Amino acid sequence: MPTLGSLPADKPELRLTFVWDDPKRAGVREVAGVVTVAPEQVLKDGVPRNLPDGCLVLIAGAAPLRFRGRIATVLEPLLQHMSQKRSPGLVISADSGTCQPFPPPVVDQARRLDVPLLTTAAPAEKWEGLHEEIQQSRLRLAERRVSHLSSLVQELPAHLADAQAMQRIADWLARVLDVQVLVSEPERVLAASPATAAEQLAQAVIQQSVDAGLSDAPSRPHTQLIPLAPASAVDTVLAVARRIPFDAEDLRLLRHAAKLLGLVDQAHREYRAAADASRAARGAAFALLMEGEVAKARRVMTSMAPGMLDPDTARVFVIDTEQAHRDAAVRRCTAIIGHQALVVPDSRRARRILIVHPIRSEEDNGAAVAAELTHLAGTFGAHSSLGGSGIYSMTLLADALREATTAQSFAALQPDPVALSVQGADLASLLPQAEAQHWARHLLSPLMQDGAQWELMRETLPAALAYPYTVAARRLHLHRNTVMRRTARAAELLHRDFGRVGDRVAVALALEMVTQRETTVPAVHTSTEPPSLTRLLAAPQVQAWAQTLVRPAQADRRDLLRTARAWLAFDTHVEPASRALGLSEVTVRSHLRALESHMQRDLTTLPGVRDLHVSLHVATGDPGLLADRPDDGLRVVA
Repeated sequence: MPTLGSLPADKPELRLTFVWDDPKRAGVREVAGVVTVAPEQVLKDGVPRNLPDGCLVLIAGAAPLRFRGRIATVLEPLLQHMSQKRSPGLVISADSGTCQPFPPPVVDQARRLDVPLLTTAAPAEKWEGLHEEIQQSRLRLAERRVSHLSSLVQELPAHLADAQAMQRIADWLARVLDVQVLVSEPERVLAASPATAAEQLAQAVIQQSVDAGLSDAPSRPHTQLIPLAPASAVDTVLAVARRIPFDAEDLRLLRHAAKLLGLVDQAHREYRAAADASRAARGAAFALLMEGEVAKARRVMTSMAPGMLDPDTARVFVIDTEQAHRDAAVRRCTAIIGHQALVVPDSRRARRILIVHPIRSEEDNGAAVAAELTHLAGTFGAHSSLGGSGIYSMTLLADALREATTAQSFAALQPDPVALSVQGADLASLLPQAEAQHWARHLLSPLMQDGAQWELMRETLPAALAYPYTVAARRLHLHRNTVMRRTARAAELLHRDFGRVGDRVAVALALEMVTQRETTVPAVHTSTEPPSLTRLLAAPQVQAWAQTLVRPAQADRRDLLRTARAWLAFDTHVEPASRALGLSEVTVRSHLRALESHMQRDLTTLPGVRDLHVSLHVATGDPGLLADRPDDGLRVVA
């Protein structure tokens, strides 16, 4: 919109001369139009009542001396009316050089009403059509303003807390006004467009901070600094700069954008405050659960997730991911399972996420949440892994966390980085496959030299080692004597005593590796010395598996592991084990049932006995519990 100072910019002949007032101060007044009034009309009709708001009034065709008489008295109410209509000024035709065309009373009144008085040397016909030109300009300006505001509204986010909303508005401002845009706080940059704007505008923002006492001083014409929340103590600032000065319309648009950015900034702050409070409460609830303070944890979570911690049992999961990605991973987990589980970042480990999933019924074993977490862990990157516990009482979640942590450590060493319960893992799959194949083939080589004999042995031995001969014969549809004869021949060739637990475990494991496991890793050269079973069991993943198996038994007030060592030393016979321990057979059997419950293994089966046998050696570190024979047999010591 034109102003008193810019009105004659493209029409030099319409140059205006200020009779009073500072041209710099009054020159910025906007001119909405020009109303031309003849002196005769003023004398006849008085003050025009249909004077549009913001229009310049021109009394054309009157000599300065004619303003001294009757018309001077009419000017007083005219000035009063112009003040009410916010008219930018009163112009009369006067020859250049006229010293004072207005009488002093009129000048005094104009000063009081703040209505500038001006003169023009241009005849009335030169002013014809100017009003229509100004109206057309205003129309174009209004259309441009509507277009800008419409496009600004399009940048409104669906949620004010949208993390990218501020950057999108900054990009829009940079594009529409051809400016550099920086939105910043004293400690950080919130948005910049283009990316180099932060460097270009940093000095202006720093200077404003230094001159904080002059915050009301106007910015330079080419740089504008607008506080986003001037009424609060927040120091967020919108800084814009360009090569040419800003006009009034540009400044108006900047103020609109600043208001919107202020709303977004306020939403971000409130969202962060709410998120921080929620995160702190969830962290406190998790800490209380780890200390066994279930009732207190439930009270903490009542307002945020009523009923979430009401169940009596739960599973714990641990996710390990890259530190830079953890916060995003926490948000994704919370968004997907936050209504079912307590998700918190580990305060002691910068890579870990801890999750407690309450189990609401006996039928619900947490499989759905476990599946969601498995999928999520796969999207967090190649260096992420997931571990889970079994179902624990809410008062024993510290134990569940230890199991889940061990499972995660185990998972991190596997091709599939997910272990939802290490207790359920199979020992054969945990061994280093190429080395285990080499060990197994070396141990079984006496049986494998004759192809026909090997076929008979691989059919008979797995069942014969796992079951009594009568049961094995029935399962194999063979005569009992045939099973006994083949087993005796195998023991003779392998130099084993299948009455001993260690020999049965070693040969059964070797048979499983050779007959049931297909390895895709490069085979170890057969000329190299085969590894010992003890060396195979030293693998980190086996260590984690063994620790998880025996930990619940170690926590039992009874010395279950001592009973287990004696029972294995006497080749799973209860009577001699009870005599050696000085306990009744009933007590020994009770201890064994407790071990089965803690380890989730059936000790009436060879796989269950094998897992107990191996985990005791690995987890307790007892060098005499499981020792290699020269031919790689195993010896159990009570």
